Amino acid sequence: MEVAATAPNSPNTESIGEDSVLTPAARQFVERLQRHFGDARAELLSRRQDSQRRYDDGELPQRLKATEKIRSSDWKVAAIPESLLDRRVELTGPVDRKTLINGLNSPARVYMADFEDSTSPTRENIWNGHQNLIDAVRREIEFRRPADGKIYRLADRTATLMVRPRGLHLPEKNLKVDGADASAMLFDLGLFLFHNAVELAEQQQGPYLYIPKLESYQEAEWLNSVLADCEVQLGLNKGTIRVTVLIETLPACLQMDEILHALRDRVLALNCGRWDYIFSYIKTLRKHSDRVLPERGQVGMGVPFLSAYSRHLVQTCHRRGAMAMGGMAAQIPVRGDDRRNALAFERVQADKQREVANGHDGTWIAHPGLHALALAAFEDKGVTDNQLPVRHSSPITEAQLLACPDGTVTEQGVQSNAAVSIEYLGHWLNGTGCVPINYLMEDAATAEIARTQLWQWAAHGRSLPNGRKIDFDLIEEALVTQGQRMTDVPRVQDATAILRRAAVSDLPADFITTIAYDFI
Repeated sequence: MEVAATAPNSPNTESIGEDSVLTPAARQFVERLQRHFGDARAELLSRRQDSQRRYDDGELPQRLKATEKIRSSDWKVAAIPESLLDRRVELTGPVDRKTLINGLNSPARVYMADFEDSTSPTRENIWNGHQNLIDAVRREIEFRRPADGKIYRLADRTATLMVRPRGLHLPEKNLKVDGADASAMLFDLGLFLFHNAVELAEQQQGPYLYIPKLESYQEAEWLNSVLADCEVQLGLNKGTIRVTVLIETLPACLQMDEILHALRDRVLALNCGRWDYIFSYIKTLRKHSDRVLPERGQVGMGVPFLSAYSRHLVQTCHRRGAMAMGGMAAQIPVRGDDRRNALAFERVQADKQREVANGHDGTWIAHPGLHALALAAFEDKGVTDNQLPVRHSSPITEAQLLACPDGTVTEQGVQSNAAVSIEYLGHWLNGTGCVPINYLMEDAATAEIARTQLWQWAAHGRSLPNGRKIDFDLIEEALVTQGQRMTDVPRVQDATAILRRAAVSDLPADFITTIAYDFI
């Protein structure tokens, strides 16, 4: 997936982007955002730590008594633009030049260009990614394949562009403001909006953002203030910037109404960010011995707590007039193995049919080869645009959302988690954030689930089927074994060292990417 990005009018030249992306005016715009909103961001991150300490002391996440009126009263979000009433299939991927062109040319209704989990935040990747978006919005983007000179350009019809900035917790170390790292979220949304918001508004194509990893309605209120300020600075009408919010943390799942309400003038939808949600479940409840998940392969969307999460999102969104987006199908077509490919497609089909049955309005895929299969799940049920009229009458309880599924942990599961973590992280350190592993297109959420599970199993002494207790010595053995085996994985020693810090410790790191950022 890694392709060198290019500068305008020079489709095969790498560019750091300082001249054309971080112009003096653009820098001033981003620095202003940091100075106006950086302190409040720091306070929000501090609140996350306070909440986590309470969870570590035995408290469970719950709905807020102070916001009961928001949940119980009748209100709606702003009307959805007619051009976005059909979002049945959305394709996601990184912001490199070739992938961006192919994503926009795909048959999907939306291409989400991702600066977060599927992009390694090297200086070149981030700044070239912003240049690629500038060129794509103006339809000036092209890429010439070095091997044979084939040129990629945008088709006449393209998918709607949405952009996912990096999460609230991440820094941008290549821009200092008053001596401190800028917020990566403010950097990404600031640069994207500064360069493209007016152009997209004139095209009646947004701008549209996908917002990751919020944990509270206060964070949504902060975001709304940031975007409102951007609209004023750019001369846009109020509510021009529209957002879809990923519900991929357990605390946010219990505040969906409040998040929608905070963003009610600009929110379009909520999305089931399922893989990060599983990671958040583990991380949030890391000290709760009765909430230890079995190995990854046994935690699919059919287990009760994830099924409840999906149905709760649909129920909440449709009550408020917002769309409810389903989760990612990470499978990629298996070339040369018809049996394996058929099994992968069967899993995707069952997953998408489940989402449609739950009432979702659209879904995510990681490969355009899955588009027809995902779309068919909607068409087979007669869904031609969305399922906004679908309502669920039975409320989802906190107990359902917190229920821990039964399951096992095997030696193979331990070794697999160690292997996937090391392999993904090695490529991430080397500049590739979207990595095919075992016929799945994996991103940072994969490594987060795998390494937090290793920690959780050892910290709570889960037993293997043979009776051996999992401890940190066993995790260390698995990391060493898998690290030595992966002779073709780049930066494997660094990846193993980072995972040792993140998984073999008294407490797991909040995010492995914040540790790994120091290594790129």
